[in-house]
Amino acid sequence: MATTLWDTTGTDIVNALLAERRTAGALASGLALSLVVVVDEKRVQEAETAATVAAAAHPCRLLIVVRRSVDADNRLDAEVQVGGRLGPTEAVVMRMYGRLGLHAESVVLPLLAPDAPVVTWWHGEPPEQIATDALGVLANRRITDCARAADPRAALKRRAEDFAPGDTDLAWTRTTPWRALLASALDAADVRPSGATVGAEAANPSAALLCGWLNSRLGVKAGVDETAGPGITSATIDATRADGTPYGVSISRPDGRLATLCRGDEDERQLPLPRRELGDLLAEELRRMDPDGVYAEALAAFTGVKGIATRPAARTHVWRDPAWAEAGASS
Repeated sequence: MATTLWDTTGTDIVNALLAERRTAGALASGLALSLVVVVDEKRVQEAETAATVAAAAHPCRLLIVVRRSVDADNRLDAEVQVGGRLGPTEAVVMRMYGRLGLHAESVVLPLLAPDAPVVTWWHGEPPEQIATDALGVLANRRITDCARAADPRAALKRRAEDFAPGDTDLAWTRTTPWRALLASALDAADVRPSGATVGAEAANPSAALLCGWLNSRLGVKAGVDETAGPGITSATIDATRADGTPYGVSISRPDGRLATLCRGDEDERQLPLPRRELGDLLAEELRRMDPDGVYAEALAAFTGVKGIATRPAARTHVWRDPAWAEAGASS
């Protein structure tokens, strides 16, 4: 079932959602969270596909906010559906024109699932300061993706400077299988690490965070060797046994699908290590609502920003009007 509303109001959207829920019956029960997705018009389909995959694993109320040109006349269009093309979930796709997009929270707040945590995901380039977006301030968890920034390494630095507990980034989520393999390989032997190297394409933020993780967990200096990709292509840890003999751990994945694991003097092993789709990454992050302290440590280790883990979780909204920036630039 789906209801399309043109040039509508927030109240009409709430009423349409209630009507769709009554029609769907039991399908609309048991919501675990509210997922707010902020996306540009050009990427709506990609974001919808990823959110549908994540919502299948985590029943949620999906609220997709598409901010159109701030110079247009104020208008709100919406598509409301329960159990429709976006899967077995409650979903509202809102296109906000004009300055209404600067106040998207006024429409989103009444639509949040009651007594459920809120997660905000910016599909495109992350904001420089999350506190300037009220959709981030109202969320328990905030998901960005520095890989979509023009300068991913600089975006990681901004994420560290702006960090609050509850923040995470999909560049970090992409390192999960690499971290699992490296940790299991080292746990099987009594060794002392002495250094590490990560191979990846230029400016890859996941490789940077993996280096930060190795630094924070092992206390060794980790560097990045530039490769042709795709993504992270290798990870190597140099270590020695208690008797002083060398013991290395190496994972190589040049094709983005199959990895070769070499550990000490053991025979090499072939392991599946495919690059994951966006929906799977998002679903992984929705599994936890508590702050990710390991991510905070890795981010701090790579960027050199201190005191990240001890910051308060609460944020205060900072109002920023694009018209002010334009006026300042022209004066």
